[in-house]
Amino acid sequence: MKFSLRLTGLSLVALAGSAFAQTAPTKVGIIHIQNAIVATQDGQKAVKALEEKSAPRRKDLEAKQAGISQLQNQLRTSSNTASEETKKKLAMDIDSKTKSFNRDVEDAQAEAEQDQNKLLNEIGGKIMAVIDKYATDNAYALIIDVSAQQSPVLYASNSVDITRDIVALYDKNAPVAAGAVKPAVMTPPPAKKAAPAK
Repeated sequence: MKFSLRLTGLSLVALAGSAFAQTAPTKVGIIHIQNAIVATQDGQKAVKALEEKSAPRRKDLEAKQAGISQLQNQLRTSSNTASEETKKKLAMDIDSKTKSFNRDVEDAQAEAEQDQNKLLNEIGGKIMAVIDKYATDNAYALIIDVSAQQSPVLYASNSVDITRDIVALYDKNAPVAAGAVKPAVMTPPPAKKAAPAK
């Protein structure tokens, strides 16, 4: 009789453990948070605004780069005919414009990065609230952001990727005015630096 009581007690503990396991969150998910941010309607609108803001500066940089290339071509083609003084002046002009161009590129990249970080932080804060609710409602124990290049995740099944679900839930709860823009990709200004004259 003692043996059967002990067995019954162990069975109750096992049942209680399995009931707890059923109610505790056990699912694991992954999300590409940066992709999610720019895929939302708010993110697409913000990316379009960033691209419009950076377009004049990008055009200016492209024109400066073209000007430097033109001077470099001029120096190459006149290397046999121009005087040493003319070549030296041309080389100094190229060097000066190249340095100025490189500084402008660095400034443009820093500004673009700052604007992108602002976008990621603003919409990212709202997305975090959506993720929190989604995780609670769907019994997720862990959601991992795999956006970073150095992500510790080596493999994850597509079935655990919740990025699209989060974008859909975000857009459903935070609709944008009519005429939502098409998905866009964030592109910083040209990173190409002009080579100094030789």
